[in-house]
Order: sequence, then C-alpha cells, then structure tokens
Amino acid sequence: MKELSAMVISDQNRRPLGLFVDQATPLLYTSLIETFRVRHYSPRTQEAYVHWIRRYLLYHQFKHPRLLKESDVNHFLTNLAVNETVSASTQNQALSAILFLYEHVLKQPLDRIDGVVRARRSKRLPVVLTVDEVARIMAHLKGDKWLIAMLLYGAGLRLLESLRLRVKDLDLQRLEITVRQGKGDKDRITMLPRSTLEPLQRHLEVVESIHRKDLEEGYSRVDLPDALARKYPNANREWRWQYVFPQENRWRNPRTNEEGRHHMDESLVQRAVALAARETGLTKRVTCQPFRHSFATHLLANGYDIRTVQELLGHSDVRTTMIYTHVLNRGGKGVRSPADSLAKGFEGD
Repeated sequence: MKELSAMVISDQNRRPLGLFVDQATPLLYTSLIETFRVRHYSPRTQEAYVHWIRRYLLYHQFKHPRLLKESDVNHFLTNLAVNETVSASTQNQALSAILFLYEHVLKQPLDRIDGVVRARRSKRLPVVLTVDEVARIMAHLKGDKWLIAMLLYGAGLRLLESLRLRVKDLDLQRLEITVRQGKGDKDRITMLPRSTLEPLQRHLEVVESIHRKDLEEGYSRVDLPDALARKYPNANREWRWQYVFPQENRWRNPRTNEEGRHHMDESLVQRAVALAARETGLTKRVTCQPFRHSFATHLLANGYDIRTVQELLGHSDVRTTMIYTHVLNRGGKGVRSPADSLAKGFEGD
C-alpha cells in the first residue's frame, strides 16, 4: 500500500489545505489521518477515503470543502455515475468518504443529499468452482501458496484475512481460526481444515526458525495496532504476534523506522492462483475470491444451515449469504428441464 504520508491534500498551487478556510494550520490532511486512527480505520479504507476526498476537491477546483454545499456533493456523485460510469459500489464508497470528511473531520454534517443519479447496480452471480476444479487448481499450487488457498476454500477466509493471520489466531487443538477485524471490523471464528493441520505445523516451524534468527540479528519487530503497541511495547517481538505468512524479506516500518517482517503481499498469491488456473485449462475466470464462494456453496450443498454458513463467512445480513443458494439447484432457478423427462435414446437422428 502507498504510504499515506506521501499523499497531500492541497490547492491548485500545491499549498496544503488547512482544516479551516482562513487558517493554514492545522492541516486538513493531518486532521483526517488523526481521525482515521482514533476510529481504527484500516489502512486500505484510509487510502480509499483520501483518494475520494482528493477527487472531490479536484472536481470543485480545490475549493475548500467548508465552502461546498450538499448540491456540490450531488454534482460530484452524479458525474461519477453519468460521465465516468463507475459501479454502484464505487459511487457508494465515494459518498462514504465525503460524509466521513464532513461529519467526523470538519464537524459540519451535511443535510440530505437528494437527486443524485445513482450508478446502476449490476446483478452478478459469484464464480463457483466444483470440488474437482478446486482439486485441480490445488494440485498446481505449492508451499505457502497452497496452504493459503486451502484456507480460502477450507475456512471461507478472504485473501487479506488469511494473510493477516497471526500465530495466536490459530487454535490447532480445537481446529479453529479466529479472524480479527474482518470486513466491517468484526471478529469471527471459523474452522481450521483438518487436512491442513500437519502442513501448517511444518510451515509454522519454518516461520518460527526465521523469527528466532531475526531476533538474534536484532530485528523481527512486527507491526501492531497503535494502542496495543503503546500498552505492550515489547509485544511486537513475541512469537504469538508474528504473521503466519510473513514476507520473504524484512520490511522497514515507516512510522517507527524499525525492521521486521510484514505479511506476504496479496499479489503473490493472486498471481500463483491465476497461473495454477491457467495450467488446469479452466475456462472460468479464477481469482482468489471463488475459493470463498465455493466454500459457502459446497457447505450449503452438503446440508449445512444457512445461518451457520452466514456466521462462518462473517456476513451481517443473511441475504448476502442467500446468493450462494443459486448453485444448489439443478439448472436455472432449480427448475428441472422438461427435456430431461424425454425417453432415453430420443437424441435426434
């Protein structure tokens, strides 16, 4: 992820905008970052919100946001839908960023924003793999990439959830994984596939040996949440706080200037999965996400209750989980084709 400190919210002359119209300090950007941290927003959300706030100000020629009104927000959001044809989720993210700016940073909440032309929400069904297709892809993955893919399919994890796992999040006795600060900042517990237990134990032995070597060399400080790092200043060296899937090379924390190992970059797993899918000759568009889709679909197909699957996936609303029921049925809408009732042998001349 790009360092947010390198991103500046400034006017047309590249002068940083202040929090208030007629004051150069405190900086709007600084206040924005402090608010993110107080409210424990993830780095990815911070980056997205800064991006959309800058786009909003650029659209209005860097006029100070305190001087802009609800109608200006309306024009910006409508432009995204009409002229830039963004998706509904992208338009909603832009709106959330702007609302965050006014409500939590400027302390100037907006009134109702009416008349926005909404981007059309496409109804797309998730890509789901068969058990055989999953097995074929897994056969082309090795080492930690295989292990990560097995957690995506076998535990229903999102890719970043698997990469952000720390040693303490694994309960090898109870075969449980605790997913912390998942989507929506929610914690949940899901299963640890028994088939991954021995490979995972061997993997952890290798990671622990790397950790011990880093400690001997004066490194191995892992990044921790701000509040925790302040309360337990030595916790970042403890084994239980280390990432299960650390990156190959040490990483320098830009805030503390200390070296340690961050988690593996998601692009490495994405490329490995894409290559494995191509090698199997699958025509489906395979990314990491279909493993999670397949996890949910196969559990429902095996008769597990949809509420149980909802909890394992971490969905707030069961309607989100309901989308996976489409593949439980034979054919469209679960309707049996009348052609299947024709007598055998009636297959044309």
